[in-house]
Amino acid sequence: MRLLTGGWVLSAIVYATAASAAAPAPAPKADPEKGKQTAAAICAACHGPDGNSPAATNPHLAGQHAEYIAAQLAAFKSGARPNPIMAGMSAALTPDDMRNVAAYFSQQTPKGGAAKDKALAERGQLIWRAGLKQGNVPACSGCHGAAGAGIPAQYPRLAGQYPELTLAWLKAYQSGARAHGVMGPIAARLGEADMKALAEYIAGLR
Repeated sequence: MRLLTGGWVLSAIVYATAASAAAPAPAPKADPEKGKQTAAAICAACHGPDGNSPAATNPHLAGQHAEYIAAQLAAFKSGARPNPIMAGMSAALTPDDMRNVAAYFSQQTPKGGAAKDKALAERGQLIWRAGLKQGNVPACSGCHGAAGAGIPAQYPRLAGQYPELTLAWLKAYQSGARAHGVMGPIAARLGEADMKALAEYIAGLR
């Protein structure tokens, strides 16, 4: 009985040790202050020092989920998300740099935008909240939230993005220029008028 008990204990110790060794080490805690320095040196010219982009060609990063930003930077660097400009900007960034700058931008306050075309925004609101039954388009709010806040790591915050940029993203998904298993099929079922309506509505979300 002692041998059996001792053998069981030894096996348990060996198993626990192996399981512990196999578990991945937790990622280092992000440092927003270091991220601020990286943002000032690399990101501010296009995305603004606080992540509120000064130009409609570049997305707002203020308030964006840190996990999403870090994942996109890694995708730009690896080439999984092709973009000549961002490939160059991310080339020298380490995983720690990406986590740090992502943490910094996630803590900044979005200034938000505004819808300029009321009728267009109202059409966009209908699609955002209820989708398009005839086109088999699901409600955007199902993944991006009622207020466009998104879901960390999975779906980005969209509230307040420039309508021109949102429209360009939707067209890229539709054409396949930007591959995405969820957004590709959805964008393929949207007409340009509906994409413009959605972009206009998203611009006014806060």
